[in-house]
Amino acid sequence: MVSASSVSCTRYGASLRKQIKKMEVSQHSKYFCEFCGKYSVKRKVVGIWGCKDCRKVKAGDAYTMNTASAVTVRSTIRRLREQTES
Repeated sequence: MVSASSVSCTRYGASLRKQIKKMEVSQHSKYFCEFCGKYSVKRKVVGIWGCKDCRKVKAGDAYTMNTASAVTVRSTIRRLREQTES
């Protein structure tokens, strides 16, 4: 597979090519599935992530599986749970 960052040789500047490369690496990598516990979640289309082993489908960000706001919400919920338990 040819990446967009390698196709545009000197066009658009180095910083934009680095951003494109970072997005391409994150969208083509495998992610951890919370349901089956394996690294088998891949991007199907923009914002849709599916596990190949347990066939669960999850909505996420366009280039990464978890959005930044979802990460903060998840950490806040975990912190509040720990406060109520103790």
